[in-house]
Amino acid sequence: MDVIAKSKVSTKGLPVTIARLVSIATLTLALSGCVGGMDLMGGPKVDKSLSTATISNAKPAETASDETTVRNAVSSADLGKLGAEPLPWANASTGSAGVVSVIRENNTTGHVCRQFDTTRHSYDGIAYFTGQACLAGNGEWQLVNFEKHQNEAVYR
Repeated sequence: MDVIAKSKVSTKGLPVTIARLVSIATLTLALSGCVGGMDLMGGPKVDKSLSTATISNAKPAETASDETTVRNAVSSADLGKLGAEPLPWANASTGSAGVVSVIRENNTTGHVCRQFDTTRHSYDGIAYFTGQACLAGNGEWQLVNFEKHQNEAVYR
């Protein structure tokens, strides 16, 4: 006499088998969301050129605009009429303003240059700068130095 053994799955019936398959499918779908960002399947490559919290060496447009405004004020000042009076400047496009307290003109390098001290009042506070603008061969003034100082003592 031959005895045929049945597996336990077949003895528990179809509902238990379906319940196990649904559980496995649910678990598979849930885990696929966890590993989806790991790029295990060689999906689209991540653009490494974009990142957060990076610091660029380029000057912000606001700073460059303010530097141009200061250069224009210093270069257009009539030193004979100005004397020791402070020279105010304002940049309508950035909202910044300041006062050039000293302008010294010299010709020691063969070019007319003006060294100056100024403040910059902006939304982030008051900053102190020293700079130099020189007359280039084409008749245009160029800002060749513009340094921010941490304290007022350097400015005076």
